[in-house]
Amino acid sequence: MDLTTAIELYRKYADDLAAVREQQRRRLPGIRAQLDDIEAELTYLRLRELRPATVVEIGAFHGWSTTWLLSALRDNGSGRLLSYDVVDHVLESVPADERWTFTKGDVRKAQLPAEIDYLFLDAAHSARFARWYIAELFSRLNATPVSVHDVFHGRRTMPFSEGAVLVRWLAEHGIDFFTPSARRAPETFAELLAVKRELGLDEPLRPGRDNPMVFFTVP
Repeated sequence: MDLTTAIELYRKYADDLAAVREQQRRRLPGIRAQLDDIEAELTYLRLRELRPATVVEIGAFHGWSTTWLLSALRDNGSGRLLSYDVVDHVLESVPADERWTFTKGDVRKAQLPAEIDYLFLDAAHSARFARWYIAELFSRLNATPVSVHDVFHGRRTMPFSEGAVLVRWLAEHGIDFFTPSARRAPETFAELLAVKRELGLDEPLRPGRDNPMVFFTVP
């Protein structure tokens, strides 16, 4: 994922994204949204393009990210979503779906699938949790795309945070990442807003504009 690819995906799936945005808008009164618009849209677009068979979501909370992930799998016509969280609020806001399985509990004790084709992380934002998933999950991945939320709320990661551990690991392994963060990558954020405006996709779904997610691929 880079800026050129992100723009191409917005143009390629503009009509489908417009429909999903409207569906998500109707969900908002009954669901607590966590992701900002651009990072949520890029997650949907990335899944549409990659067509993963098995998506693992760690940290569903109230289900805003879950509904974006499920929308992509539905529009692809294939794939399954396995969600994990220590709380089950998501069951109150996301209806049952044949493509979706939710597991309540500590994901570190869960039996995860042998094959993970897309990994979405938005759980405990601690350095300790980051060290766990780097050691226990990343070591199992093979050319697997990953999204991690709440990394760049500022120009830099917070000291001793999940983001700090993750970004250091990416640098040590020579892995590039992409972020639409308004603070970390203001030019990227501005270009994506311009494309959304051109495509008629710029009306905000929710007020957040941080978009602190990072996207990368574990080789």
